[in-house]
Amino acid sequence: MTETNWRELVVAYIRNEALPVDKFGHQPRLYALAVRLAEGMEYDDDILFAAAWMHDLGIFLGHRPRDPAELADWDHLPYTVARMRALLPDLGFPAGKIEAVAETIQTHQPQDEPASVEAVLLRDADILEQLGAIGALRALVKVGRDTRFPTFSSALPVLRRAVEDLPGQLRLESARKLAVPRVALLGSLVAGLEDEAGELLF
Repeated sequence: MTETNWRELVVAYIRNEALPVDKFGHQPRLYALAVRLAEGMEYDDDILFAAAWMHDLGIFLGHRPRDPAELADWDHLPYTVARMRALLPDLGFPAGKIEAVAETIQTHQPQDEPASVEAVLLRDADILEQLGAIGALRALVKVGRDTRFPTFSSALPVLRRAVEDLPGQLRLESARKLAVPRVALLGSLVAGLEDEAGELLF
């Protein structure tokens, strides 16, 4: 099986599994952003591609728990890594790189400490996806359909924390430069919401 084939199969699998359907857009954007950050760096593109496309499998409908109590305690990473280990070899992904993909996925969140270059790239790209217009869109689309975000007021603190906390957690200088306009835009949105609605944002 050729490299092109396994990549096409991974994309097709995630396209089918990404629910709600708007979840699908995050994967191609994330991979493209990570590649942009990697300009001039040496990295394994197989690992980066597989990790970017598989990293959120455990948050898709049909993969995460339906029960609200179980969902509140759900850690999607163990599930995601286990499913990735089972799926990728069957799709033709190089078996010797599976553990590197697992490590990249396991350390892609802001609070994590990535060790490999692929993990740093994925983590910084994922942080950038939580900023700017895309970050706002990804948070606000959850209002009313995600148990964590019943109202706009419940999403506002998430946007505020993104502006205040996430930029300082970026590792790469290239990511910090890309973050500047995104932070400014998201900060302006948060300030506008607070100014226009005050305590009346629902």
